Amino acid sequence: MTTVLPDPMRLPTERGCPFSPPAEYTVLQTERPWSRLRLPGGRTGWLITRYDDVRALLADRRFTPPMVQVTPNAELPLPEEELPVPDGLFSALDPPEQSRYRRLVSRYFTRKRTRELQPLIERITDEQLTGMIEAGQPGDLNAWFAQPIPARVVTGMLGIPAADQPDYQRWVLASLSLDTSLDALREAKDGLYEGLGELVRHKKSHPGDDIVSELLHGSVGESPLTHAEVVNISILLLIAGLETTANMLGLGAFALLEHPGQLARLRADESLFDSAIEELLRYLTIVQFGLTRTAREDCEVAGRRITEGEIIVASLAAANRDPAVYDDPNHLDLARDQSTAPHMAFGHGVHQCLGAQLARIEMKIAFGALLRRLPKLRLAVPADRVATGTDKVFYGVHELPVSWEH
Repeated sequence: MTTVLPDPMRLPTERGCPFSPPAEYTVLQTERPWSRLRLPGGRTGWLITRYDDVRALLADRRFTPPMVQVTPNAELPLPEEELPVPDGLFSALDPPEQSRYRRLVSRYFTRKRTRELQPLIERITDEQLTGMIEAGQPGDLNAWFAQPIPARVVTGMLGIPAADQPDYQRWVLASLSLDTSLDALREAKDGLYEGLGELVRHKKSHPGDDIVSELLHGSVGESPLTHAEVVNISILLLIAGLETTANMLGLGAFALLEHPGQLARLRADESLFDSAIEELLRYLTIVQFGLTRTAREDCEVAGRRITEGEIIVASLAAANRDPAVYDDPNHLDLARDQSTAPHMAFGHGVHQCLGAQLARIEMKIAFGALLRRLPKLRLAVPADRVATGTDKVFYGVHELPVSWEH
């Protein structure tokens, strides 16, 4: 039976499989790769789903990321209503303004710097797994493993005291939930700004071995960063380094447990770990609503006339399942070679995620420890009872009950 989709359509959200994007994307790729999209507030834009189109758009300097990304409940301002980008919020800036901030921040996420973090990540992972085992089974792998490992890593990198880490984790989760009330959202944003503002003031006079201190006191050969710039950069790093990797760890563990053949391959051959991490990133693509871009000028793209201010949503999840690029794209293959068509789970172009290397090493260490310490790990509930998070900006699991044998 042919699926008929409305034109313009709303952003697809309903999933039939917990590991696959909504089925509408498959139809769109075949029949309407550029689809008119009904945006919140009554405006219309475009939704694109093919790998080549998404990759080209994200590298096109005629388009810029807006302050607000499109989600099912996004309140999108009209172009004339958009406020100036806050100082330091470089995710919403274009070069050359963006380039300065990326130069300052990228040095903390090089391969060398992330390798230096390996002993810390290993220690945190072992502590979290030990805590879950000692607490007894069944255990919630999301609460013990997926959420706290990246939270402890990134808050430690920023110099946030361990006692305050749960507050920051709660504020980030609330700020990225689609169901958060306006009061709770305001409380979360206030908590982030006030907490990090106080941290920056403290590090100004009491520097330590952390990113905030280095941003304040490091010799960068340029004008010193302001208080507001350091606060906003810290918020970006906190959100990007916490919730994204947390969802990949939780959803990735769920996917591995539900694909026992692939999991057995990984257990039998540790040389597959690097390709396995890339395949999980492609297959799961937790940026579930895509990346939003706004046209900076009237232009033509793929034979279509785009007007200044028009919005395009690039679906990373659909692009990473494009059958024109990947053989059997809906199959999880931990040995898949992506050398000719790398996934776009971290985006593409000048705004590609800075923390990609950190996320990769966290996943490799965490999954390696999980398989080593709990070789007979299994779900403690039927798979259809695992609650997944279509109510979040980044897709993942809310809880992952597991049991094991020693």
